[in-house]
Amino acid sequence: MAQRSTPVKKAWRSLSWLGVIVVALVGFNVAGVIWQGSGWTPKLALDLEGGTQIILAPQLESGQEVTSEQLDQAVSIIRQRIDAAGVSESEINTQGAQNIVVSIPGTPDQETLDRIESSAKLEFRPVLEASAATPATVEGSEEPSASPDAGESDEPAESAPAATPSVSPTDASDLNWITPELRETYTNFDCAKLDDAATNVAPADQPLVTCDDTRSIKYILGPVEVSGERISDATHSLVSNSQGVSTGQWGVNIVFDDKGTQQFADVTTRLYSLSGVQNQFAIVLDGAVISAPTTNAVITNGKPQISGNFTQDTAKTLADQLKFGALPIGFEVQSIENISATLGQSQLWSGLIAGVIGLVLVVVYSLFQYRALGLVTVASLGVAAVIVYLVINLLSWREGYRLSLAGVAGLIVAIGIIADSFIVYFERIRDELRDGRMLGSAVEAGWKRAIRTILASDTVNFLAAAVLFVLAIGNVRGFALTLGITTLIDLLVVMLFTHPLMQLLSKTKFFGDGHPWSGLSPQALGAVYRGRAQFREPTGVSAAKRAASSREAAKRQTIAERKAAEQSAPSRGKDS
Repeated sequence: MAQRSTPVKKAWRSLSWLGVIVVALVGFNVAGVIWQGSGWTPKLALDLEGGTQIILAPQLESGQEVTSEQLDQAVSIIRQRIDAAGVSESEINTQGAQNIVVSIPGTPDQETLDRIESSAKLEFRPVLEASAATPATVEGSEEPSASPDAGESDEPAESAPAATPSVSPTDASDLNWITPELRETYTNFDCAKLDDAATNVAPADQPLVTCDDTRSIKYILGPVEVSGERISDATHSLVSNSQGVSTGQWGVNIVFDDKGTQQFADVTTRLYSLSGVQNQFAIVLDGAVISAPTTNAVITNGKPQISGNFTQDTAKTLADQLKFGALPIGFEVQSIENISATLGQSQLWSGLIAGVIGLVLVVVYSLFQYRALGLVTVASLGVAAVIVYLVINLLSWREGYRLSLAGVAGLIVAIGIIADSFIVYFERIRDELRDGRMLGSAVEAGWKRAIRTILASDTVNFLAAAVLFVLAIGNVRGFALTLGITTLIDLLVVMLFTHPLMQLLSKTKFFGDGHPWSGLSPQALGAVYRGRAQFREPTGVSAAKRAASSREAAKRQTIAERKAAEQSAPSRGKDS
């Protein structure tokens, strides 16, 4: 059996790797369809599918007014939260001088609503007192049991600070914060009505009466000692015990800035020396205690971990909220309604038709210019289209990406970018054939010259897409994402498919012998270059063909070759 040449071995190896990549992408998509119900078509964005419009109204203390700066900051934070899992093509705008309008494609789930609505106001307060809520309170009975001093009013218990303590507290853990008025508020506080108690707008420098997020424990908490503003980063992960073994529970990892690290170290140093419930510090999110761990060690590195009743989704939601910051003011959902697509299916089909027309024109040009070689362009575009489709569909399932009309435009632009790479490569091969090389060596030499140009071009395109993605918002990010993805896929296809296919085709008789319809006939390509500014006339062709070949060769001279030809012309005339 004849041993394959090295280029052929490399070609089959590259094609095998490409096959592995395509099979892996298909496998991931099949897994999504079978186990997650993801579907075989990408999700569409707001302009093509329609979605849900959510109007948020600010929650303000008595006499407080919302400013335009607060609204703009809230819009920016909400946009970051929604886009945290990928480009969702949502629209977030202000309405008048009060409300914020959030438009989201499709129907949002509860985690998305929590991500939008929650102010994510995180506070670390010391625990002064804690007790279990009464069964009636936990169950939300309309007639909860109460102490003899409890009033009969139907109004929700307020968590407003009590009168000034008679003895000035020395720190946030001092029990002198608990005045008789605060004790009465604590006794009458109904955890079932926590949402109505306005605990999320309580002053930071006063004690707070509140409950945990399960409405099962009541707390009296001291003033805020570390605020969420001091958080520089937040992530979610599985919680591990002291031996490093995963407990199977999800938690949120917090990283404080320098000031927050020092504040948290001071708090844990003091609480570590206390006993009972005063050894605990409460992690308060939007007025509710999500965790109240005991202080078993002094934490000086500024990297605590919040654990509680988290799922993977709720832990990620909270981490995203803390990472991008708390909203400057609290918001509540005023209304939720469905909205129709702004452009609709007709515009989507118009965009797809435009893409098909562009693709057909590229194919026609390739076949006209390169004859049978143009079929390599068609095959390469087909492979690129399959990979792009699989990647977009995978991103739609895993990262929440939605395809907008701007994204479709990015895919259409990519057709020209991908075709340009093939043209550069083919022209380099044809240049090498004009230089007198055989097709096999012309393919290798042309590839070395072409890959530098292709890398430079795709690098510029990718950097432009990356800058757009980072700096732009809304639909422009969708355009940038599809442009960046297709640019990377262009490199993948030209290296793992187009070049290996040319290596294999160069060994066939049709292309290797330079058939006139192959697009790689040395005779049809013009004069054969044999030295600086010197060309050998092809034999067996007409005078008109030789003249056309000479003009073609002259056009393809480099500047250095043209200057050398001009300098040698007088000397040749003088010798004659």
